[in-house]
Amino acid sequence: MGPSIVGFGRYHYRYDSGHAGEMCRLGLSPRKPELVLYVLDGSPRQAALLARLGKHKTGKSCLYIKKLADVDMAVLEELVRDQLASMDARYPG
Repeated sequence: MGPSIVGFGRYHYRYDSGHAGEMCRLGLSPRKPELVLYVLDGSPRQAALLARLGKHKTGKSCLYIKKLADVDMAVLEELVRDQLASMDARYPG
C-alpha cells in the first residue's frame, strides 16, 4: 500500500461523492515518531477498547502508539480482530 504502509487484505470503496479507491483492510506504518495502525472505524465498541488500551493517540482511522510497552497487547489484539470482523462485514471478500 505504498512505500510506507504494510497492508493486510484489500477492499474497494466508493463514497457518495463518487470518489473511489482501494485500501488495505488493516495496515501499519512503522514511522520514526510512532507506530501507526490503520484499524479504527469509530464504532462504540472500539471506543470502549481504546479506553482500556493504554497510552495512545487517534486520528480519523489511525491509532498512534509510541511504544508497544505503553499499551495492553491483549486489548490491541482484540481491537485488530474487531476491525477485521467489521471490514469483513462491510466489504465481503
